[in-house]
Amino acid sequence: MHVSHAEDTAGTRRDFLYYATAGAGAVTAGAAIWPLVNQMNPSADVQALSQIFVDVSGLSEGSQLTVNYLGKPVFIRRRTAEEIEQAREVELSELPDQVARNPNISGEVPATDENRALDESGEWLVMTGVCTHLGCVPLGDGAGDFNGWFCPCHGSHYDSSGRIRRGPAPENLPIPVVQFTDDTTIQLG
Repeated sequence: MHVSHAEDTAGTRRDFLYYATAGAGAVTAGAAIWPLVNQMNPSADVQALSQIFVDVSGLSEGSQLTVNYLGKPVFIRRRTAEEIEQAREVELSELPDQVARNPNISGEVPATDENRALDESGEWLVMTGVCTHLGCVPLGDGAGDFNGWFCPCHGSHYDSSGRIRRGPAPENLPIPVVQFTDDTTIQLG
């Protein structure tokens, strides 16, 4: 059977029209869907709050500052030498939760005080101040049986490194993403 030149051209033209129509439809659908997808991105005010800078120059040894970060309290404590010593003497085997919960260190590292403190000396401790039991805000300044934080709602006791020591809380107080930007400024996020 012989195919004429006219039938061959019609097939090519038909294919072109099919692909052009499908392409135009895909572009139109993408243009219609993009605003719906884009509205799920965080707004400018949320992006601005994803990082905050805290001046800690006025924080004296043995005192604590609480800041609001992403809707949660964050405890910034400048610990005393005694608090650091108490935290570093604790054996890992005494801890109900033996994971540091520190995203600033890669991997699942042990909950030693050195792995939870912000600096090598251990003077600075920064934690999200939300009890890991039911989300209450623990009391600080040496509260509880371990000279750290105490959640009066259900009786969770945290030590001077923010590690759970007794009570229903299943995990240590989490450490946020944090770093010093200079000698007196801490960046959260």
